[in-house]
Amino acid sequence: MTDLFAYSDDRELRNAARVRALEALLIEKGVITDQTVDKVMQTFATEMGPFNGAKLVARAWTDDAFKALLVTDTMTAVAQLGLPTGAAGAEGEHMRAVANTPQVHNLIICTLCSCYPWPVLGLPPYWYKDPSFRARAAREPRAVLKEFGLEVDPSKEIRTWDSSAQIRWFVVPERPDGTQGMSEDELAKLVTPEAMMGVAVALQKAA
Repeated sequence: MTDLFAYSDDRELRNAARVRALEALLIEKGVITDQTVDKVMQTFATEMGPFNGAKLVARAWTDDAFKALLVTDTMTAVAQLGLPTGAAGAEGEHMRAVANTPQVHNLIICTLCSCYPWPVLGLPPYWYKDPSFRARAAREPRAVLKEFGLEVDPSKEIRTWDSSAQIRWFVVPERPDGTQGMSEDELAKLVTPEAMMGVAVALQKAA
């Protein structure tokens, strides 16, 4: 990834220290308990994350009818797989999917802040919130994608989708060549959060 969106090596340590201090203060004030943060983290580890999005994409790659439903009535498709739908307060109330094609590559951003479909992509990466990324991706998406290592063919249209409190977008990447005969579980391993954000393509083989 380009250094334009890089952060200092100690960013995680500094942020962790702030989180611990804030958690201690909130517990002291009685706003949360010492189990609250653990419960939230457990939710993101087991219920809401990119593993859900990967399941949706894998099913879309193997079922044309499901793919059509996913891009026209996303929440119904999500419900069909038994994934979190409402997820009130976790940016999952109104999710929408767009599918890449040989003619179109899609990219999601949030120009206002960092709205993001947590139930299917997990927590947003730091660079997604970066003002430089948000502004430049809206203005010059092809150049930004190149900095991420993704060179989109000049003949292919790039469409940028701006997430908001009303709609949180995610991308159904194109299915890699040579994956015929793979099971949905195997295909899901080829789907990364970055591919579902549009800053990368699906893997050619599982890592």
